[in-house]
Amino acid sequence: MINVRAASLSFNHDGTSRPVLQEISFSIEQHESCAIIGPSGCGKTSLLFLLTGLLQPDSGVIEIADGFRSGTILQNFGLFPWKTVYQNVGLGLVLKGEEQGLIRSRVDHLLTEMGLAGFHSHFPGQLSGGMQQRVALARALAIEPEILYMDEPLSSLDALTRERLQNLLLEIWQKKKITTVLVTHSIEEAVFLGRKIIVLSRRPGRILQIVDNPDAGERGYRRSELFFHRCINLRELLKGEDGGQET
Repeated sequence: MINVRAASLSFNHDGTSRPVLQEISFSIEQHESCAIIGPSGCGKTSLLFLLTGLLQPDSGVIEIADGFRSGTILQNFGLFPWKTVYQNVGLGLVLKGEEQGLIRSRVDHLLTEMGLAGFHSHFPGQLSGGMQQRVALARALAIEPEILYMDEPLSSLDALTRERLQNLLLEIWQKKKITTVLVTHSIEEAVFLGRKIIVLSRRPGRILQIVDNPDAGERGYRRSELFFHRCINLRELLKGEDGGQET
């Protein structure tokens, strides 16, 4: 579904070209869950933006299979503060020109599924961080994407809310069979949610290792000895890989 071959990226700063990503190659199959992890500033977000088409590589090839709809969830939720929960969730459908009956039906269903029934007319500023993130997730799911890109979507949440939403993401992946690509700085989150884990080095980011993690997707995995050891192995792999500012 996604194929990246020798992709490199640099940014120009004060007339100087600064490399961000170097010769990145990997593939992601349909319905797979993939986590991207690495030190701060290694280019994780830039890599995700390459996949979404928001950035273009300096060299190399990025191929996304034709005809697949995609949704994106950003770190800051990306909600419009002047729009209600209902309007935020239905925005993508409005932009697609869908008829009002379909929009109402799909938004109502998603708000119920996300535990947000009764909050249709609330504004984002009236919601907790966890509720705002569920609104952002509902908006991404409203267009029924087949690929879901997520840029550290849970990083600003407290530990208990984060764990609940990790479980929700897991349920959505299992139920809807969406191909998911998650950028995270949390080793535990990467191991819990990614059946494939792409580990990046310090900047310029290159692939240190691609870790197969077939037990991801099991609710009890977080409490297993295997989960604990995979987290230790990832931590050892990343030891000494530190970078500058996040990009």
